[in-house]
Amino acid sequence: MAPKGSRSSSKKAKKSGSNVFDMFTQGQVAEFKDGFAIMDRDRDGVLSKDDLRGVFDEIGRLANEDQLGEMLAESEGPINFSTFLGMFAAKQSGEVDADEVVEKSFRAFEKQEGVIDCENFRNMLMAFGDKFSTQEVDDCLKAFDEFIDEDTGLMESNGLIELFVAKSS
Repeated sequence: MAPKGSRSSSKKAKKSGSNVFDMFTQGQVAEFKDGFAIMDRDRDGVLSKDDLRGVFDEIGRLANEDQLGEMLAESEGPINFSTFLGMFAAKQSGEVDADEVVEKSFRAFEKQEGVIDCENFRNMLMAFGDKFSTQEVDDCLKAFDEFIDEDTGLMESNGLIELFVAKSS
């Protein structure tokens, strides 16, 4: 009986710890790990400017040195997986303005300033994070129809972002 009691208390201690891994479910940690692996192009366990540039290139968006530097500067040191997870935990705990996060999230999909490629957006929504189904993406794009140019397949992102964030007066 003693071992059973100590096992139970060790489980309890793990759940109530202040470890950043305790802030997320195992499934969420696995998704963050997958995302980190996709971003870590050189597989060295640390995100660098070259890694971030590769991600931006893959989604068809240009990022200059200053922008990449600003992203990396959000961390006090090298961004390994634990730091990466901690950054998301900090954002989730309200340390970052929700409107700013929403805007940056949509801006990450922009092919060029103010424009999102709908097909690329569709593929990303279905491939990463909490993966959307085909029907969910179709419904989403239908809801955003007023911002989509059917001829080019491009979505005007500024109007879309205004739907989700508070307008400053």
